[in-house]
Amino acid sequence: MNIIKTLISTAILSLAAQAQASNVILIIGDGMDDQQITAARNYLHGAQGQTILSTLPVRSAVQVLTVDENNPQQVVYVADSANSATALASGGITSRGRIGTSAKENVDFKTIIELAQQSNMKTGLVSTASITDATPAAFIAHVNNRGCESPKHMVNFQSSGDRIIDCASDTKQQGGEGSIAEQLADSQVDVLLGGGLKYFKRDSEAGDMTLLAQSQQNGFEFIDDLNQASKVDKDKKLLGLFAKGHLPVRMQGTDGRIAEKSSYSFLHFFHRYLGTVTHPDTMKCENNPEFIKQKTPDLKDLTQVALQRLNNEKGFFLMVESASIDKQSHKRNPCGSIGEAQQLFETVQVALDFAQQQGDTLVMITADHGQAAQIVPNGSMFDVYGVPVASPGFTARIETPEGGVLSINYATNDFSYEEHTGVNVPFFANQQVKNAQGEDMITALIKQPDVFEISKTFLGL
Repeated sequence: MNIIKTLISTAILSLAAQAQASNVILIIGDGMDDQQITAARNYLHGAQGQTILSTLPVRSAVQVLTVDENNPQQVVYVADSANSATALASGGITSRGRIGTSAKENVDFKTIIELAQQSNMKTGLVSTASITDATPAAFIAHVNNRGCESPKHMVNFQSSGDRIIDCASDTKQQGGEGSIAEQLADSQVDVLLGGGLKYFKRDSEAGDMTLLAQSQQNGFEFIDDLNQASKVDKDKKLLGLFAKGHLPVRMQGTDGRIAEKSSYSFLHFFHRYLGTVTHPDTMKCENNPEFIKQKTPDLKDLTQVALQRLNNEKGFFLMVESASIDKQSHKRNPCGSIGEAQQLFETVQVALDFAQQQGDTLVMITADHGQAAQIVPNGSMFDVYGVPVASPGFTARIETPEGGVLSINYATNDFSYEEHTGVNVPFFANQQVKNAQGEDMITALIKQPDVFEISKTFLGL
């Protein structure tokens, strides 16, 4: 009988050990496809170098799924950050622009943060963008469009692609949850760190207080200097806003230069083989003075603060976004994207160090969608034949520390703003995750909703 009791006690203890709190750190490089990773690696570590991503034992590719707003059965092949982050956050496949809601029917999806909070886990969001921006918003908010960021945006109709967006339908007066900023101010998220101060200085929908005051009334302690975080009681919710909008990027091209178009001589217009082609001058990547001037906190430091505050006996979920890989590619600024990727690599190291020290922590790194930026030859193979040839679109020629010239081309359109692409995006993790049947959940190719399911499974939700 004593032996049986011992066995039972051992089994109970074993189950208790298995039930110990788990943590998930999801790091999203917005627009970080393989081209972006390679460009950053080439510049930061050399063509034969490695990033921290190369050391991770689990790698996959992720399918990005999007549907048509008016016909949710019809697929759309290029996503935006709103619908793709929604899939990562909640497993819901929706149309471009939507935050945490289904296409057409406008039904809310339950997010991983909401599920974690129901299990008394701590939660956090960190971003180099405004925390009202699409990716962080998708983990908390529910609105019919990413443009409904503040009460100011809720009173007007907004045009978005092929549909008209009525933010007013999401106001509290109309039975909605309010703007994204209002939902963040009302949320129970333990840590919110990023930009977007201008949205919180605006009046709430009722107009009786600013959203910053509303957040403080809801239990948030506000800081605008990361050094202040250590003075805030760990049991209190933390709201840190360090820029009016998005945080400045760490790097820029020489004198602020971005990609430019090559030009052909006059003779080229008479015959394809005549004349010459002039490529943009080379540039270097240098420190962005605005990053220094505004005393912008590094993403790794924001993440370190978040981890210190979230670490507890019940577990946590933390989403960290390196937002401006995407934003700077829209602007054809490769140095801005490279500097932002560098911040992501540093942050991954912080997350891995935490996981090694703490244990039972899943670290995942992925992107929400692909982005313009293609590494192209610095000089065409047709040069030897004397044929004037240039890459279409806009090209930046960057002098790298190892002495080469890295040519990056942007050619999704010939307007002022580059667009997303429809490629699979990379996925990395520090460990495998198994489902209830003991099967690997991270296979060679997964879908964005699978990331949500992996998070749920690891956290035991």
